[in-house]
Amino acid sequence: MAELSFGEKLVIARRQLDLFSYQMAELLGVHPNSITKYERGEGKPHAAVVRMFDLLCEKHNIRFDEFESGSAAAPKGEKMKIVLAEKVSPATLAVFQAEPGWEVLTHDQLPDGLPAALSDADALVVRSAVQADDALMEHAPKLRVIGRAGVGVDNIDAEAATRRGIVVMNTPGANAVAVAELTIGLMLALARKLPTANATMHAGKWEKKSLQGSELRGKTLGILGLGRIGLEVARRARAFGVEIIGSDPFVSAAVARENGIRLVTVEELFAGSDYLTLHVGLTPQTHSIVNAKTIAAMKKGVRIINCARGELVEDEALLAGLKSGQVAGAALDVFTVEPPKDSPFASLENVILTPHIAGSTAEAQEAVGVQIAMQVREYLKLGVVQNAVNLPSLSHEEYVHLAPFIDLAGRLGAFLAQAGKSGIEGINLTYGGALTEAKTDLVRNAAIEGLLQGSENVNRINALAVAQERGIRVHEEKEETRRGGSATLLAIELHTAGGRSHATATVIHGEQPRLLEFDDIDIEAPLEGNLLVCRNLDVPGVIGKIGTILGEQGVNIANFALGRERSGAKPVKALAVVQVDAPVPNRTLEALKTIEALLEAKPVQLG
Repeated sequence: MAELSFGEKLVIARRQLDLFSYQMAELLGVHPNSITKYERGEGKPHAAVVRMFDLLCEKHNIRFDEFESGSAAAPKGEKMKIVLAEKVSPATLAVFQAEPGWEVLTHDQLPDGLPAALSDADALVVRSAVQADDALMEHAPKLRVIGRAGVGVDNIDAEAATRRGIVVMNTPGANAVAVAELTIGLMLALARKLPTANATMHAGKWEKKSLQGSELRGKTLGILGLGRIGLEVARRARAFGVEIIGSDPFVSAAVARENGIRLVTVEELFAGSDYLTLHVGLTPQTHSIVNAKTIAAMKKGVRIINCARGELVEDEALLAGLKSGQVAGAALDVFTVEPPKDSPFASLENVILTPHIAGSTAEAQEAVGVQIAMQVREYLKLGVVQNAVNLPSLSHEEYVHLAPFIDLAGRLGAFLAQAGKSGIEGINLTYGGALTEAKTDLVRNAAIEGLLQGSENVNRINALAVAQERGIRVHEEKEETRRGGSATLLAIELHTAGGRSHATATVIHGEQPRLLEFDDIDIEAPLEGNLLVCRNLDVPGVIGKIGTILGEQGVNIANFALGRERSGAKPVKALAVVQVDAPVPNRTLEALKTIEALLEAKPVQLG
C-alpha cells in the first residue's frame, strides 16, 4: 500500500478535526494558501511544519491506517456519487469523470427519478430548473454539496441546506465577460442606430440620411456598480477613447485608478454621463434608482443601458424621459416582470429590447459549468470551499453562542453602510468580552456583508474575499471590554474617502441588538426595523420639530434615542436615532430639511 502524502494526511486531519484551511494554517503557523497547495500535492512543507502536524495528530489521536493513498478525501472503499440533475456540457462532465472511482449520473440517467438518485449522493449539480428545496434534500441524507451552475440561487433553499450541513456554491463572475461585451455592443447599437438601420434595410428601404449616428470617442461613460461586470465593461470601453466615471461605495480609489475609472458620487455620475450603464444588485437603496428625479438631473440626451436588474429602473419615468428627449435612447436586457407583457417600450424606435441574454453565450454557459464542476470536485477532495452562499459549519454549541453576534454584526455593518460615510477604504473590527475567545470569522464576514450590502454577489462566505478584491483593507483585533454594563461588544470603524466613521454595539437579553455609540456620541438605540438617523446642532426645539414633522407626515415613532458630544467642542452636535413603524418616505425627508439646526437625516432599513 502506497504511503499517504503530507497533503492527503492534511485533508484527513482537517476532516476529523472539522477545521477550515485557515484554521489548520493557524495551528501549523503557515499561510492558508500553503495548506491548499500542500493538499493539492504542490510544494514540500518545512520540517518544522511536519513536526507541528505530527504533534497535532498525536494530541488528537488521529490515525491514518484505514486510509489509502489516492483517496485521502475518503476512507478506504468509499466512493463519491455525483448527480447532474440538468444538462451540462461535455467539458463539465469530463471534470467529474476524470476522478477514479467516482460515479456520475447525468440528467438522462435517472430512471427512478431525482429523489431516488440522491439517496446515496455526495453532490448535486443544478442550473435553474430543478428546485433543490427542503423536501428534495430530505431524500439525500449523505449530500454534502449543491453546486449551482450560474449566479442566482433562487431555486435552492440555502437555509435548509445550512441546517442539514450542506454547502451551496454558485459561480459568480463566470459570465462577467459575456455581460460586459453585450453592454458595449448595446452602446454601439444605440450610438449608430443599428436596429433601425437593420429593420429599414429588411423592409427594402435605403434610409442613409436619417441614420446618422455618433461616435463613442470623447463621450463620458458612467458605470453604476464596479463589481466584476462593471470593471470588465470599463476595461473594454477604454479602447473606444471614452472617459470613464464610476460610482460604487465598495470599491477603493486604487482599484478604480488601475482600471482607468474616476470615482464620483451617484449624483455626479448621473449628471456627467453621456452613456449610463447599470451593474448593481437589487437592494432597497438601488430599487428604482433611475427615476423621474434622477433622470431630470441627467445630461439631456443621455443613453441608458440596463443589463443588471429590471427593478433598478422606474419604467414610467424612463418612458417619459424617452418621449421628451431627455433620454436619447435606452437598451434594456432585463425587466421588472419577465417576460414583459405589452411593454410600453416596444413601440419606441429609440429603445433596444433583448430577452435577458446578457450572460447567454456558449462560452459563458461552458464556463459556469466547468467552474462549478471544479469547485465541487475541490470541495469533495480537499474540503476547499469556494463561492459558497450559505454558512460554513460550526458545532451546534458554537453556533448557538455566536448566532446573536453574527446577526448583530450584519446589522451594525448595514447601519454604518446607510448612516455613515461612503467610499470605504478600510474596515477595523474590534471584539470585546466573550468574542475575544470565540471564532469570529463569521462575525467579521457578517459585518462586511452588511457594509457591502448592494454590492455584487457578496455573502457571509465570500465577504472578506470581495472586500480584498475591491482594495478594502480589513483589520481585526480583540481587546478587553472597557465600556461598563456590557460584557461583549463589537465595534466597527470605517476609513472612507470622506473621513472616519465608527459605531459600537452589543446584544442585550441574549437576542436584542443595541447600538451603544455612533461617531463618538454615546446612545442606546435598537438595531432593528426602520430607523431615521438625525445629526443636528444641540439647540432647543429640534427634537420637537422632528416629532412634529413625523407626526404630520403620518410616520409613527416607536422609539426615540438621543445623545450628544462630550468633547466640549462648540457648537455641540447631537444625535437622534428614531425607530419608526414603516420606511421613511422621501417627502418626509424633504420636510425634515426645513429644520434649520438639522445637519442631516438618513433613513436606515435593518429588517
